[in-house]
Amino acid sequence: MNHSRGNIRGRGGNNVRRGRAGYRVSVPSSPRGGREGPGSAHSGAPPGAPLVYKEGQGAQVDTRIHTADELVARLQGLNLGPERPARPGWGTLGRVILVRTNSFPIELSSDTYYDYVMEISPEPESHVKRRILALFEQNAAVQPYINKIAHDGAQRLVAAQPLPQPLLCNVEYFEDGDDGPPQNADCYSVEVKFLRELPTAPLKLFQEGDVANIDKAKEIDPLVSALNLIMQRQAAQLGFRFGKNRYFFDDDHKELLGPRLLALMGFYSSVRPVYKQLMVNVNVCMAPFHQPGKLSDALRAFDVRSRGATPTLMAKVKVSSRYRGYKCVKPIFRVLDISAKKTTFPCEEYGGNITVETFFQRKYGIWLQEADTLPVIDIGKAGKPVYVPAELCEIEPGEPRLGRLGPKETAAMLRCASRKPAMNAQLIVERGLSCLGYTPGTPVLEAFGVRVSSEMSVIPARELPAPKVTYSKGSLQVKNGSWNLRDVKFHRGAKASNWKVLVVRDNADGTALNDTSDPRLSSFIEAFVGKCRSSGIDLSPRPSTILQTDELLPIHQDQKRRTGAITQISRTIELFGDMESISFILVLLPRQDDYLYPGIKRLCAVKFGVHSQCLWLQKALNPQGREQYLANVALKLNTKLGGINHLLEKEAMSWLTDKSTIMVGIDVTHPGAKSAEGTPSIVGVVASVDNDFVQFPASLRLQKSRREVSDALRTILKDMIVERLQAYRRHSKALPERMIVFRDGVSEGQYGQVLKDELPQIFAAFRTIDPENRNYHPILSIIVCGKRHNARFFPTDSAHADKNGNTRPGTVVDKGVTSVLDFDFYLQAHAGLLGTVKSTHYVVLYDESELGADDVQQGVHSASYLYARATKAVSLVPPAFYADILCERARYWIHEFLLAEGNGGGASASASPSRRKAAEDRVFEAAQRAWGDGLHPNLRDSMFYL
Repeated sequence: MNHSRGNIRGRGGNNVRRGRAGYRVSVPSSPRGGREGPGSAHSGAPPGAPLVYKEGQGAQVDTRIHTADELVARLQGLNLGPERPARPGWGTLGRVILVRTNSFPIELSSDTYYDYVMEISPEPESHVKRRILALFEQNAAVQPYINKIAHDGAQRLVAAQPLPQPLLCNVEYFEDGDDGPPQNADCYSVEVKFLRELPTAPLKLFQEGDVANIDKAKEIDPLVSALNLIMQRQAAQLGFRFGKNRYFFDDDHKELLGPRLLALMGFYSSVRPVYKQLMVNVNVCMAPFHQPGKLSDALRAFDVRSRGATPTLMAKVKVSSRYRGYKCVKPIFRVLDISAKKTTFPCEEYGGNITVETFFQRKYGIWLQEADTLPVIDIGKAGKPVYVPAELCEIEPGEPRLGRLGPKETAAMLRCASRKPAMNAQLIVERGLSCLGYTPGTPVLEAFGVRVSSEMSVIPARELPAPKVTYSKGSLQVKNGSWNLRDVKFHRGAKASNWKVLVVRDNADGTALNDTSDPRLSSFIEAFVGKCRSSGIDLSPRPSTILQTDELLPIHQDQKRRTGAITQISRTIELFGDMESISFILVLLPRQDDYLYPGIKRLCAVKFGVHSQCLWLQKALNPQGREQYLANVALKLNTKLGGINHLLEKEAMSWLTDKSTIMVGIDVTHPGAKSAEGTPSIVGVVASVDNDFVQFPASLRLQKSRREVSDALRTILKDMIVERLQAYRRHSKALPERMIVFRDGVSEGQYGQVLKDELPQIFAAFRTIDPENRNYHPILSIIVCGKRHNARFFPTDSAHADKNGNTRPGTVVDKGVTSVLDFDFYLQAHAGLLGTVKSTHYVVLYDESELGADDVQQGVHSASYLYARATKAVSLVPPAFYADILCERARYWIHEFLLAEGNGGGASASASPSRRKAAEDRVFEAAQRAWGDGLHPNLRDSMFYL
């Protein structure tokens, strides 16, 4: 889901990568908690289920692991240099354990595969290509080879043996479900042209580490992608593809998320060469899909859920209709907000403008039953609308729900997608291999000489020791990656002598305060002050001012994004006076809200330049659980104000402190499915300022979204790195000798782009920061942090499992399933609290520091305990985690564009491409105006984003 868009790469906000605009729709985990949907998934582990998958069944490590040192020796002899450095060795620290992993060995008996290009003419619309090729497979000329071919549904075909040349077939188009083509059916020709042979011998050499004379891009990557087509052949025939390498199945494992909305279980698979073995990585996943059936029922259900909003997220959903006498399948381009009785269009056949209702009466003799109650859908394209009444359409099977789910649906999805590891492992082996066709006797795999093991690989792992966490006063014990704040004081408490309280009054309910004299407010302030002061914050005992807003305009009287209410709040904040003298504003909100909270955070960060700390009254006023809630607030507040909560013992930080070092985190976030076309991407950079590695101030920029490239972008990262180096110099009185960059949100396919586009900008920053020393060049390392992988690790022994059956914090894997070429490892620094825990994949992409395996593995693990706003180790190294949070906070500054229901003031969905491009430019310029100068100067030296 990452797209090329200029020189700074990052993750998408759409439905496929990490929907930053909403819930991520494909969840690589599975059901928990025995809920009954349209077929029980039996989500949770049944009573008496084992904690550990196949415990006591003789887990034996793969024998190839015993010769792994040979790989290191071979690669070190290549002298690869700092770019994509060779692995310097294997990690040795920690207790050695064995884990199972969801990678299954593959044996290949074929020596050669054959690569072909398919050409379809005339060029069809993209949504019918797969069906054309399905009809092509039914042709008599293709049938003899049906189990010996696999294709991508668009252009590429791989064969187990040479195909006759020329291979040309004609196809008359008809939809699945019809008996044959209608009169005047569209006709296509499909020609298969030979491209190249794909020998398997180079792959076997590559897996041995004999890579000196192998061109990976030409000899390995095409073969691996061909194997993925082969391995996904059965799933492509029986399941629904959604996302890269993911196929979902409409069977007894589906669950009901809400009206007309299902969660389907599916499986991910990907072929990966590792040392001395070809593997297929298989994982279980869940995703929301529209329930097949009448579109009218789905629209009515949406209307109930969304209180009458236009269902823009139905766009791209494929629907079928039969009003022409045969089945026709088209994707919805847009859903209009008016009915067939009121929608008109020019029609030459009937002499001018005509309503959709009348057209269908006269043309097809169809009298609509809901002409005045259901919207019209447009199944045309930009500039060429084709209107069809919703009641004549049915949603096709396998149509995914795109975009953000509602709160209830999200909660239901999370319940479905969280399952204990032993249950996940069992599903992968017992169901996943069968659904994907990896069991013996599958005709396609036999034809291609592919055999998949039925057993997960067993590989070595290590449990790294936790570092010692220290506070200025008190002692603590780290257990399972976490600790508590009881009887300890922060290392450096911030000072807050002038703080304010803002009470937001928004349609009072049972949790709202009556006014500022409400005794519940006094009780809360007393508890808040007590917790902050006992933790070490130098907080004055009373706020200097307490103000409340007028009752905010109710939603039904305010504009859609509650701009009137936000204006009211802004006017109240102005009454606090001089913002530079205010330590922070404590904002009490009656409930969570999609617009008020982002609006307040933007006001304080951009307009007023004052720290804000928002609390929900439901939690703040409830004595039960308030102690822990306020402790978490104190963690964030102290760090925002420049304090230090906790540190690590000196030994744990020695890998960073042997030289003066700046740690940098970089992330990019993109518009989502509901964003206005033209909405910018946001680039965020954070960096440490001293050898405590606690304070990480930030820089932010906008850039044109996704695929846009401009020369102006070439300076974005350079300028941001310069800003971070300047901040380091202000605090530490010198520039650092070393820089370690943690880059988040980069897929494997983008490693080369990071080196090509971003590395030169970092070098340019080095040359710019000190005009008197153009040769300044700190020792540089770049480490990519990846969370979007599908590798999972399962303990083989309950002695090395936590209470949920997950591997324990500190588990690191660098053998068995890691890259042949790259210096990479998987690290699980945190405790898995829900479902199956996922490690982070770290790849040393550039290294002038000559980092050792133990240095970087134990160092990153220790650093994961330095995350400021929690008393636990976190899953992602803090600089990358902070950059992620930073980008999320900055999204509030252009919130109205990111949540614009797909349009947000741009051109209409039916506009021509040129008009749409002009509209996108206008949206980008409007977002720039809303962004203004970005972060207020008062906050530019702080972690305001926590």
